[in-house]
Amino acid sequence: MNEISNYLEENQVPTGFSNPYYVDQTEAENMVLGAVFLEPASINELILEPHHFSQKRNQLIFQAMTELRQESQGIDVVTMVHKLIGHMEEIGGTSYLTTLAVSCPTAVHLEEYQRIVLDHYKLRECKRAAANFLSRGTMEEAEGFYQTFIKMQEIGLIQSETRQAHMMTVFDEIFEEKNHGVGTGFQSLNRMTNGWNKTDLIILAARPSMGKTAFALQLAMNCCQEGGVVDVFSLEMPKLQLAKRILSNITRIDGGKWKDPYKFFTEEDQENAVKALGVYNQWNLNLHDNPRRTVADIRAQIQKTRREFPHDDYLVVIDYLQLITITGKHERYDLAVKSVTSELKQIAYQYEVPIILLSQLSRGVEQRMDKRPKMSDLRDSGSIEQDADLIMLLYRDEYYNKDNDENKIIEVDIAKQRNGAVGVVKLMFEKEFGRFVDVSG
Repeated sequence: MNEISNYLEENQVPTGFSNPYYVDQTEAENMVLGAVFLEPASINELILEPHHFSQKRNQLIFQAMTELRQESQGIDVVTMVHKLIGHMEEIGGTSYLTTLAVSCPTAVHLEEYQRIVLDHYKLRECKRAAANFLSRGTMEEAEGFYQTFIKMQEIGLIQSETRQAHMMTVFDEIFEEKNHGVGTGFQSLNRMTNGWNKTDLIILAARPSMGKTAFALQLAMNCCQEGGVVDVFSLEMPKLQLAKRILSNITRIDGGKWKDPYKFFTEEDQENAVKALGVYNQWNLNLHDNPRRTVADIRAQIQKTRREFPHDDYLVVIDYLQLITITGKHERYDLAVKSVTSELKQIAYQYEVPIILLSQLSRGVEQRMDKRPKMSDLRDSGSIEQDADLIMLLYRDEYYNKDNDENKIIEVDIAKQRNGAVGVVKLMFEKEFGRFVDVSG
C-alpha cells in the first residue's frame, strides 16, 4: 500500500478527486473524455486505446472520438450523437454525453488522468491473468501471467528525450570517440560491426558441423577476456562438455584428448590444463544447460545477471533457437518462432544486452552447387529476418571439399546488419581446438 501511496504522491495526482489515495477508475475515465470534449485537439496527445477503458460505454465513446479525429471532424455532443447512432441506448443516451462534456473543468491534467486510466487497466489485466492461473493451476497459465505482467510494464512508457538531446548526442559523437559496444574479439569483425550493439538480437546460423557452437563459445570467451560478463544457454550440450571445449580452446589441447584426460594427457597437457582452469575460474562466464528452457527462464536469468552487473559489458549466447521450449498456443510453427524471436529482441532492448541466438539452416543448402548459405535458408526465415538486427552465416569449404583439408578458413557472412555494412569476414578455424583467430594474426 505504501508503494501505491508513493506512486500517487510522486506523480502528483490532481486534486478534486474524492479520495487522493485511491482514484476511482470511472472518475478518471470520465475526466479524460470530458477533457477531449473541452479541448478536442487534446486527443492527439493521448496514447490510450478504447480497450483501456473499463466501461463498455466509455470504450464506444472513445472509439467514436478517435474515428472523428481520423475523419478530421469536430468533437462535440452533436457530432458524437451522429457518430453513435445505433449505440445511444447502450451508452446511456444524450444525457450521458452532455454530462461528460461538462465534467472536466480543465484539460491541464489530462496526462495525469491518462496515467491513472492506464494504471487501472494494467491492474485489471494482471488480476485477470492471475485468476486464470489460480483457477486452472497449469504451467501454461503461469507463463501467461508472467507474460501479461511483462507486457503491462511496457504500456505507457514514453521516451522523454528531446530533439536537442538527440542533437547533442550527435555533436558529442563528432568530437569524441564513440563507445562501440561489446567487442567481438576479432579486429576484422569489429571493423564490420563496431562491436555488438548493446540492444541487438544477433542471429548466428550454419548447417550442422560447420562450427557455429565453437564460434559462439569463442565470442563468449573473447568477451570475458576483455572483462565482460557472459551467460551461455545451451539447450543441446551439457555444461561439462562445453567447459571442456572452452579449456581445449585455451590450452590448445586437441579436443579428442578431453574425452579421457587421465588416459590421453601428457604431463605438459596436465600443467597447461591446470593453468587454464585458473583462467577459466576468473571469468564471469556462466553456463546453463537445461534442455527444457523457455524464454521466461532465459529472461529471469538475464535479469538476475544484469542486476548483479549493472554496468559491465554483458553478452548472452543461446544455442539454439529451434530447441527453446515454446509456451502458449499458436496456429502455426512459424508464428511460434516469431513469438520467441520477438520476445528475445525485447529482452535485448530492455536489459541493454546483445543476444547471440544460434539457428539451424534448412537442407536446401545441400541441394545447390554453391553451398554458401543465404538468408532464405534460415528455418522460418521470415520472422527471424524481421526481428534480427544482425545475421551471420557460417561457411567452411573444408567440410564439403574433403580434399581441401589444408584450408582452415571459415567465412562469416554478415548477410544483414540493420545499422551497418554487409559482407564476408574470413577467420582461421583451428578445428582440433575449437579456436578461431583473425587471418592476419
